[in-house]
Amino acid sequence: MPLPSSSSAAAIAAGPAASPLAARSLRGRPRSSPFFVKCQRVDPLKLRAVNGAPPCIPVPDSSLWTPITMPVFGDNKVRKDGTRLRIFSGTANPSLSQEIASYMGLELGKINIKRFADGEIYVQLQESVRGCDVFLVQPSCPPANENLMELLIMIDACRRASAKNITAVIPYFGYARSDRKSQGRESIAAKLVANMITEAGANRVLVSDLHSSQAMGYFDIPVDHVYGQPVILDYLASKTICSNDLVVVSPDVGGVARARAFAKKLSDAPLAIVDKRRHGHNVAEVMNLIGDVKGKVAVMMDDMIDTAGTIAKGAELLHQEGAREVYACCTHAVFS
Repeated sequence: MPLPSSSSAAAIAAGPAASPLAARSLRGRPRSSPFFVKCQRVDPLKLRAVNGAPPCIPVPDSSLWTPITMPVFGDNKVRKDGTRLRIFSGTANPSLSQEIASYMGLELGKINIKRFADGEIYVQLQESVRGCDVFLVQPSCPPANENLMELLIMIDACRRASAKNITAVIPYFGYARSDRKSQGRESIAAKLVANMITEAGANRVLVSDLHSSQAMGYFDIPVDHVYGQPVILDYLASKTICSNDLVVVSPDVGGVARARAFAKKLSDAPLAIVDKRRHGHNVAEVMNLIGDVKGKVAVMMDDMIDTAGTIAKGAELLHQEGAREVYACCTHAVFS
């Protein structure tokens, strides 16, 4: 029997749907027809390499859809609540960290922090943080150096544990007052601390009421600057003070911008400034008052109270100038 033409062979190869004529001609034709070619099955393991390439071993079709159960190694890979957010606390203020976690509806992460006999700090995470967003709550309050070093080691531990994002939550940012060179041969410690936190592996920093806003520029990573004004405004609102009787007082010239922003929230209250002269660190001497506070309720606004020398002498001056009441408001109560 003569072989089919090239067009018929192409139609047969493409299948019956490719050529209706070929499909009709194939109906009823026995399997022994020369149009059907019987192939011999060859064991794939016996195939020889062609041109040096390894033989192609076909994979059974069932392996493409058969589910494979992978073994699970270790514990605590995924928390019971299913969240990928972790909150860890240092030893500086664990009660604050617990309050934050409770507000978020989460549990504090398990962490082991201890000190060796020579004072070195040891940090080990007690649960997996791989691929998680980790928040480390650790203010650099006194002792500032101990708490700061502990924060750096916590950041390093999370980075080496393959955390996705590490956010250093520093409610009180130590060394914030060393933000410029007011005299010759001084260090800018705020920039140094920012570099240390960045190099340790933090991806973001969250701080509250920095001593000066330009300190945010010291970081090469994003900084979230949170203000404590809403809490103080709620407190003053509970005192039911008439807005016409209020005057906002800046305890020094450096806090004028902060006091002005606070005064705008208090129905654009008037502003007064205390002229303060320092003769040394943590030593303040009040010289003069700029503004009128007679018969008014004075609200002194500052970012921190360290030795309380500025606040105490400022309140004394305000009473001498005729202020009816004096409120001292701050975010960071250091009270050293």
